Formats: sequence, structure tokens, C-alpha cells
Amino acid sequence: MTQHIEAVEGAACTPVLAIRLSSAQTDAIAAAFKAIGHPVRMQILDLIAQGGGEVCGCHIERHFDLTQPTISHHLRILRDAGLIESESRGVWVHHRVNRAAMSELQRVLASLADSESKASD
Repeated sequence: MTQHIEAVEGAACTPVLAIRLSSAQTDAIAAAFKAIGHPVRMQILDLIAQGGGEVCGCHIERHFDLTQPTISHHLRILRDAGLIESESRGVWVHHRVNRAAMSELQRVLASLADSESKASD
């Protein structure tokens, strides 16, 4: 069923909207959401977050029935999106959540939620 909405002559559109996020911000945010949009990467990010700040790659790999190169691929995507930081120590790589990136995602989502509630007031 299609609804037809008639324009009221002389009525002004409200509210006045403005772009609040720069192209660079939206690119980074979209990359982050794309990275966590894959179930394995979301699980990996959750494992790292559970690790109290830092997790060795060996503790991630054992939770999946995937090859080490596949896990490395998922970690690289999370790293490229800025969601995790990694540091080599001998033969292992240790990963930690990039708290600043997570805070930025939370801030953006909160601003969207706040905007919605303000619009309905």
C-alpha cells in the first residue's frame, strides 16, 4: 500500500538538518562497522576485550576451527579499521582493543540515539 503525502503550501520543513560528520569520519566509522560486520571478527574482538586489555594470538586461534592465516586475515582487517592494536613479541603477536576507536563508535551511536529521541520530543 502506497501512501500519498501532500505538501502543504507555505509550510516550512523542520528541522533544519546539517551534515555533522566529515567524510574522513564517515569513512573511518564505515570501515569499523564493516570490520565488525563479520561474525568471526566480532567474536575475535569480543575475545580480545575479555582478555583484560591484551590477548596473545595463540589464545584467539584455539577458539576457532579456522586456519592460522584466516585468523590473521581477520585480525588484519580489525587492525586496518583501527579497532585493535597489535605488537609482536617473539613468535607471537599480542592484540589489544583500541579504546579510543571504541569510544568514538560509542559516541557516534549515542549521538544518533540522542538525535532520534530529541526529534520525537
